[in-house]
Amino acid sequence: MTTEDIPKTHKAVIYSNPGTLATEVIDVETPEPQRGEILIKLLYSGVCHTDFAFIMNSYGHMPEPTPRGQIGGHEGVGYVVKLGDGVTEVQLGDRVGVKWITSACLICSECLAGFDNRCKKRKVAGYKTPGTFQQYIISDPRYVTPIPEGLSSEAAAPLLCGGVTVWSALLYSECKLGDWLLVSGAGGGLGHLAVQYAKAFNLRVIAVDHGSKADFCKSLGADVFLDFTQFNSADLAARVKEVTDGGCHAVMVCNASSRAYDQALDFLRYAGTLVCVGIPEVDPHPMPNAAPFKIIGNLWKIKGAVTGNRIMAIDCLQPAAHGHVRPAIRVEPMNKLTEVFEDLHAGKIQGRVVLDLTRLS
Repeated sequence: MTTEDIPKTHKAVIYSNPGTLATEVIDVETPEPQRGEILIKLLYSGVCHTDFAFIMNSYGHMPEPTPRGQIGGHEGVGYVVKLGDGVTEVQLGDRVGVKWITSACLICSECLAGFDNRCKKRKVAGYKTPGTFQQYIISDPRYVTPIPEGLSSEAAAPLLCGGVTVWSALLYSECKLGDWLLVSGAGGGLGHLAVQYAKAFNLRVIAVDHGSKADFCKSLGADVFLDFTQFNSADLAARVKEVTDGGCHAVMVCNASSRAYDQALDFLRYAGTLVCVGIPEVDPHPMPNAAPFKIIGNLWKIKGAVTGNRIMAIDCLQPAAHGHVRPAIRVEPMNKLTEVFEDLHAGKIQGRVVLDLTRLS
């Protein structure tokens, strides 16, 4: 693509009325990259549960509500089509990904410690900063993720948030070869990736989800599937401990369910680790079993995992490029975003949805 081929305007999906699921495809001005910036022509963008939370303003911990007209999305893949002055990190034609964090200072204490995803000067795609539900986007060349050969653009998109998030969670779990990992919400967007990455790590996996996702979870490689609707809390914990001979080495909660957190600690063995990934939106409350005496007496560790840093983003793509992780995706055109959000809210989606940004309808 030459400079002359870049359109003056392009299509974007905006949140018409945050607090509702209303979206609209509109024309927006194609920005010009300034010094130290690049322009990317996006081909695909994943749709994440966080996008749903932002359009609905259902994350009570966010400092401000999502503004009307926000371009959402934070899992974009495309090609570099224009360089601002001084850019040396990428070249024209490079295939790159745009993540949840689009830019970080890389010199603060958080960045230098490997927590660039928590940089105080970070910019978040799809929340105040224009996101990836559009055909062109400005980005920081220091922070885009190179997409390896062997991985299609549509499959790479959901890995730029979902993939790197569960990759980081696995690292934080401290699991070793042959350990038991329980994935709560195993058939969802995050969970189905967590199961596959865990098997690539040679872990034994218990998948917990609704019974309608049993076959799907087993196809991902789960060693055991448990339908949480068929057990009360005590019986489900007892079954987990029976299967694992005492409890799991780690539990990863990937769904946005307070009930999942209510049960999670009961699945652990002595010195096990709970990794918190999903953020409950409805009736969020403290975990009832997280009493200090239980945590101390069982030597449990409770950790949070949020997106992962820029190196983790690069690393998590490699298993997928070599065929060990295959995101289950459903591709939809840009004008279907509201319907996608409705299906996401209703729990009808297995895996992830990806928007084809070259198709309007």
